[in-house]
Amino acid sequence: ARKRARGGPFAYAVGRPAFRHLTLDVDERVLIPRQETEMLVECILDRASHGVAIDVGTGSGAIALALATEGAYSRVIATDVSSGALECARANVERLSQALRAPVELRLGSLLAPVRGERATVLTSNPPYITYDEACTLPVSVRDWEPPLALFAARNGMAAIETILREAAATLESDGLLAGEVDARRASLAAELAMSDGRYGDVSV
Repeated sequence: ARKRARGGPFAYAVGRPAFRHLTLDVDERVLIPRQETEMLVECILDRASHGVAIDVGTGSGAIALALATEGAYSRVIATDVSSGALECARANVERLSQALRAPVELRLGSLLAPVRGERATVLTSNPPYITYDEACTLPVSVRDWEPPLALFAARNGMAAIETILREAAATLESDGLLAGEVDARRASLAAELAMSDGRYGDVSV
């Protein structure tokens, strides 16, 4: 009640948001999982639900855990640059261990650095994509409570997206799927980058 009175999001106040069929532990070290990201998981499962899946910038582990409990993957690797976020994800992995259909491995590091040398059929991410200038447009419950590292990116909000697009092709199998969440203002830019790269086909928003 005290946290809500200070403007804190309900999910942080109770520490337990729902994500698809899961209930996750969250705190201020990680983004609160949202319905849009549930749709991202649905898109992935419809297109590629086998092999190795990699979730870049996993936060609470929401995407990785949804894939590991709903898909038919041999393993799921989840990365994050924040050790605090990985602690939160680890707690969720342990609590949901009985529901996992694939092992979930957590790795510390920036974007794709922790998975160099790996090969995957799916690489997904909900990266930071808000510019620092756009901070004032965010709801107070987001701007003042959720981790800036997971919200904001340089280069007009495209820094993380550009890096993922540039490096993911070397990790993906030849028929692999790269699936990411971006906002409407940057979706066309992300699609153009993927199409101009030359290593991606079937690019869609």
